[in-house]
Amino acid sequence: MFLLRRRIPQPYRAWIDDLVAEEKEEVYSRYTFENRDSEAGRRILAASQEEQREFVLAAAMWLDLRHSKPSTAFYETWAVRQTMHTVLRRRLPFEHDDVCHLLDWSIRQPYTSVRGTPQMIKVLQDHLKDHGLTPDLRKRMNNLTKCLEEGHSTEETRRWSARLKELGRLSTSTMPLVPGEAWSDAAIGDIGAMEGEARAAWVDLLQRCARARGARPGKNWSGDAESLIEKIGRPVFDRALLHWFPLVDRPRTRSVEGGSQWQADPNLLLQDENADILKALAWLCAGSEDAEVARALGTLALSAYRKVPQMGPRCVRVGDACVWALGAMPDAGGVGQLAMLQARVKFGTAQKGIEKALATAAGRAGMSLREIEEISVPAYGLQEVGVRRAMLGEFGVELVVTGTSTTELRRIRPDGKPQISVPKAVKEHNPEELKEIKAAATDLRKMLPAQRDRIENLYLEQKSWTYPSWRGRYLDHPVVGTLARRLIWKFTNRERTGAGVFHEGRIVGRNGHVLAWLDDSTRVELWHPMQEEPNEVLAWRDWLAELEIRQPFKQAHREVYLLTDAERTTRTYSNRFAAHVIKQHQFNALCAARGWKNKLRLMVDDEYPPATLELPAWGLRAEFWVEGLGDNYGADTTEAGTYLYLATDQVRFYNIDARENYAHAGGGGYAAEFRGQGAPSGPITLEEIPPLVLSEVMRDADMFVGVASVGNDPNWADGGPEGRYRDY
Repeated sequence: MFLLRRRIPQPYRAWIDDLVAEEKEEVYSRYTFENRDSEAGRRILAASQEEQREFVLAAAMWLDLRHSKPSTAFYETWAVRQTMHTVLRRRLPFEHDDVCHLLDWSIRQPYTSVRGTPQMIKVLQDHLKDHGLTPDLRKRMNNLTKCLEEGHSTEETRRWSARLKELGRLSTSTMPLVPGEAWSDAAIGDIGAMEGEARAAWVDLLQRCARARGARPGKNWSGDAESLIEKIGRPVFDRALLHWFPLVDRPRTRSVEGGSQWQADPNLLLQDENADILKALAWLCAGSEDAEVARALGTLALSAYRKVPQMGPRCVRVGDACVWALGAMPDAGGVGQLAMLQARVKFGTAQKGIEKALATAAGRAGMSLREIEEISVPAYGLQEVGVRRAMLGEFGVELVVTGTSTTELRRIRPDGKPQISVPKAVKEHNPEELKEIKAAATDLRKMLPAQRDRIENLYLEQKSWTYPSWRGRYLDHPVVGTLARRLIWKFTNRERTGAGVFHEGRIVGRNGHVLAWLDDSTRVELWHPMQEEPNEVLAWRDWLAELEIRQPFKQAHREVYLLTDAERTTRTYSNRFAAHVIKQHQFNALCAARGWKNKLRLMVDDEYPPATLELPAWGLRAEFWVEGLGDNYGADTTEAGTYLYLATDQVRFYNIDARENYAHAGGGGYAAEFRGQGAPSGPITLEEIPPLVLSEVMRDADMFVGVASVGNDPNWADGGPEGRYRDY
């Protein structure tokens, strides 16, 4: 160690001694130390550049000497280390050997937090502006990079590592991608097969992607990256991503060790370095108008948000980047994919991001969020409701929607007869067209359930349309029409009201008679059995059964929940679904599926809000009170301390801006947060709640209890753990 073989010269030893003396005398707070608070620190900052250079080298020697003594604690060297790091931010006249010695010193430090890596990078940058890169410097830069990559990986350390590689001109031989994942192997292979400028442009772009920070791209970063995409060519860039992105969901090509019953299996996760690059590549799709790119982003987001045991979502930052890019896309393809993600992704934080991205797209189009969701449903090439026809050479192809989540691809011979397999001529001469139609079929199978859920949620949004608007957005839409034509709709024209369904090209009532009085002034809304007399509801059920119409969700057969005498007595709350034991994790999943907000409860000293459903169209908030069940950690909880079971209690309604209720994790009842946001407000009497709202909320609560109840678990036939719930 070169630094240890030199004596620390004066006056720099005196400066160091003064810093240490002030620290011992507690002249300043060690953990908030700033040089301006220290007389010695101010003297060092006022010194000449040459003196500051000598101080840095002296400080490095002193730190090495101190830490060669086992009894030295890190906090005893805090002031010297911090002053050294501060001075290193300045451009000082370091010589080649000085830089080598400082890099050696940094490598010897046992922790990344005390290594001064950003300061070392600045010293290197300043030195390399005026001097060449020598083998000695390259060797030390490689060693420092290795230290960073072998330590705990963070966004900061990965960025520092990428910058060191760039300064050492290592990027020409080593790309930032880590092999072992299907997509990274494909990217390394594709780029490795390129030559000259094309390869250099890709490597440079990936290096910039590796250094991308934050949740959104900065203007400077985006500008630099876009200039590199221009070198590559946007069509070439898009084709590469269309090849790589679908591979992200495939298993690793090289297994890695790790994971346990408390930790996620690393083979199910994304390599951190690769995830950073994927995040940035997703950002760069924001300007694309290619529907296939939007589709690839949607698929990548689903893969990133997929839950992994002991972890949760697989890679949130990649999923969030996809959502942001879809919201920034200039055409409707991005909004369509966001609608699909909104229905399929149940992760709460992701839902907020998706809604924000949809709001951004809506604001750009000058529409409301719900309007942009309605008008942006892609048609996927369907020329009429539920059907797409195309000629591939002499053969015909029909893509037909056959159900709420099913499609069928039919091939037709030149003589009009069906063809079972894909004809050889189509494989040879029309492979791209066939591939696109198959991709559309896959997307339709994802989009149809998403649209079904969106339409069902309209019950609690008080949504209605003019007759022409409704026909364009629902009845005659190539995709949404396959659902809307199997639903009952309520029509209002001045004083006249009726219900109808699409049948044989016309809108008819339950008796099969055409509703001839519909015109452009008619208002349309989704029909609910709560709005009809029981005899009318039964008649609709019989008519639909007779015509064998299978509705996309329960409508004519929808459960209806009326206010009971017991609830009129309790006035402000319902005990209809109280005193049940339910499985917490299953309940939490059901809440997410139905749009309720809920937090998993742990056996800790903390407070939790009830499961809540916000109803902004009605100015209401519904609450389902639940509490953790059990007292035995490990028996009544998971290893992580999460309650296995919950006890259900009341259902209540509040004004949407009312202060939230909270209950302790261990029980004790709910109460309004004393210093919480919102106005102090008591519960609303159940008789004031609109009957449709009450019915839909009670339907959800019934589903939660009916599905998640431990009564469905045969292992609880004897009363559960130790028979403690035998009476349930």
